[in-house]
Amino acid sequence: MFRGSIVAIVTPFKDGEVDRQALVKMIEWHIANGTNGIVPCGTTGESSTFSHQEQADTIRLVVDTAAGRIPVLAGAGSNSTSEALQLTRAATKAGADGILTITPYYNRPPQEGLYQHFKAVREATDLPLVLYNVPARTGSNLLPETAARVAELGGIAGVKEASGNLEQIQELIDLGVPVLSGDDALTWPIMALGGIGVIGVTANFAPRLVVELCDAALAGDMATARARHSTMVALAKLAFMVTNPIPAKTAMAELGFCEASFRSPLVPLTDSQRQTLVAGLKRYNIL
Repeated sequence: MFRGSIVAIVTPFKDGEVDRQALVKMIEWHIANGTNGIVPCGTTGESSTFSHQEQADTIRLVVDTAAGRIPVLAGAGSNSTSEALQLTRAATKAGADGILTITPYYNRPPQEGLYQHFKAVREATDLPLVLYNVPARTGSNLLPETAARVAELGGIAGVKEASGNLEQIQELIDLGVPVLSGDDALTWPIMALGGIGVIGVTANFAPRLVVELCDAALAGDMATARARHSTMVALAKLAFMVTNPIPAKTAMAELGFCEASFRSPLVPLTDSQRQTLVAGLKRYNIL
């Protein structure tokens, strides 16, 4: 179910609240452009600023708008296992098709702690899980042998891998665990190793490009995938010029989908940063 280009969608805000109309417009645009899945309430969606009720309501809106046309992989992670279970159950009740669950951040559990955390999440829902490994944000690294151990519990649709360690990713694939790139600029290299797609940020404002890259890679058309990868890397540099999701949401604002509004402690781009972003989007015919 979760393969190809899966967008980690930004959450539009207006007057401090989720801009439901803008979010619906974005979802329809992604469906029209062939995006293969949507992740609401991930890091890119600023979920760390959400109340539990707001997160559940946002997931339900995405599910209702998608209406079965595209799978919804709901972000529902926490560094507290009990909170992760609450969020997972709420996302399940909201109608999500799967759960994206991150390694606990800040408290840096050992590998056994990671296993027990994911085991508890596995037992809290019947939905497929995608484990999310992003050591730069969490301070802990989900090792391949631990991910494979979790996969033995069943119902693990893959690992979103953002460690940047291709040797580790190859080991994970060799162990039979599906891998989705969690690093836009490494999407093609990871898929060349046997990965099945990307949960990406650049797809917010360049959905067709990322779909074409993933489709080509999955079909074994390496020449097309490599060509799309070159553009993807350039756009990823723009998407991560400062902390994600600031540039991606600003790009969506420039495209007319939403306001460039963020919840503290995130702040808008400076004028010079915005000019750099806009110039890059024009260079690659996004604007």
